[in-house]
Amino acid sequence: MHTTYAVRATAVAACGLLLTGCAGTGALPSEDGAVRLTVAIVSNPQMQDAISLESRFRAEHPGIALDFVSLPENEARAKITTSVATGGGEFDVVMISNYETRQWAEYGWLENLQPSIDAAGGYDHEDFIPSIREDLSHEGDMYSVPFYGESSFLAYRKDLFEQAGVEMPPDPTWEEVADLAAELDGVEPGVSGICLRGLAGWGEVLSPFNSVLNTFGGRWYDEDWNAEIDSPEFRRAAEFYVGLAREHGQPGAANSGFGDCLNRYSQGRAAMFYDSTSMVSTIEDPDSATVAGLNGYAAAPVAETDYGGWLYTWALGVPSTSEHKEEAWAFLEWMTDKDYVRTVAEEYGWQRVPPGNRLSTFEVPEYREAARAYAEPMLQGIQEADPEDPGTRPVPYEGIGFLAIPEFQDLGTRVSQQLSAAIAGQITVEQALEQSQEYAEVVGGTYREDDR
Repeated sequence: MHTTYAVRATAVAACGLLLTGCAGTGALPSEDGAVRLTVAIVSNPQMQDAISLESRFRAEHPGIALDFVSLPENEARAKITTSVATGGGEFDVVMISNYETRQWAEYGWLENLQPSIDAAGGYDHEDFIPSIREDLSHEGDMYSVPFYGESSFLAYRKDLFEQAGVEMPPDPTWEEVADLAAELDGVEPGVSGICLRGLAGWGEVLSPFNSVLNTFGGRWYDEDWNAEIDSPEFRRAAEFYVGLAREHGQPGAANSGFGDCLNRYSQGRAAMFYDSTSMVSTIEDPDSATVAGLNGYAAAPVAETDYGGWLYTWALGVPSTSEHKEEAWAFLEWMTDKDYVRTVAEEYGWQRVPPGNRLSTFEVPEYREAARAYAEPMLQGIQEADPEDPGTRPVPYEGIGFLAIPEFQDLGTRVSQQLSAAIAGQITVEQALEQSQEYAEVVGGTYREDDR
């Protein structure tokens, strides 16, 4: 219904973000005659592990060489979107999410992977967690395959809780979490009560904030695409989140994204950390974290709903412009197969394997032992997430940590900048929501016009 406008809006936004030019040369042969693939990925810890295992892939596929372009999340999104939307052709493999996959599949920007999946003996795509598999499919076919899947939960330091004489409720509410953050703030020098993302970016601060918004009963639009950012429910959620980050969050919270919070918590500088379940690969790794073995885990906090987590997956797709689709699939198959999980476990330990994508991982005895503190809440969070019904009232969009509409890249970025500025104390929450409402009204008006 909105495809024509969506393609135009995304392509225009992409050219506005242009970083490498709208034309690309594609993969080039390497000196040894191998096909050289250019792979664009996000520089999260699990992806860095994949880069470090490149020699394993080359040993199995000597005819394929890899060039990784690894960037922080915001930069990676901009660069990948620019390239794919404008047909740049500089990437053979791109790391995208369940936000982009369905939209880009509809526009013809991604290769349909289902024929390759069906022809790959033993790949077993039915082993992917159903909610993840469905979110990466268009008209029944998969257009990207999951590297890892995630929901959100609350990690906390059991030793600091004991020291402060407080306990984590089995199913905490956000009000209870705020009270705990106040109790634990400064329990030891340099330790904040909680770490929350505050960095601007639709995939940064808005991921945790949207999950808070949903459980507080807020929504971006009503069923007729009337913007509701100025509603009491949205204001309550924003005031709560901004207030918690400012009063008991980490210093400089407005500049903290996932990576910064992950580092702070893993090095013992926060008593709680609400974020992606993928955090476990770092905070339970004794080589990376001083808090390994000291953590407890609770389900995503709630307010007015029974469930508070999000659903997200970092996945790999092949742009339709790639000249080496067969080789690109070989890399995707290697990086998302069951064998890759065991490869990571052999090299780095079971706590480092990409979490939350395959059901079979949760059945491996070694993984169950290594992940006994968090495997159950992680899997439960991913399986219970419902992007079609994220809050307490009906909405015209899908998504929990994001809105699955193409305009959200720009709209979400603008609104996130306002929230981040409020966390920094540069503007009030009221001012942030007033400006954000204006942005949202423009997008909502476009959808109402299309419906007429």
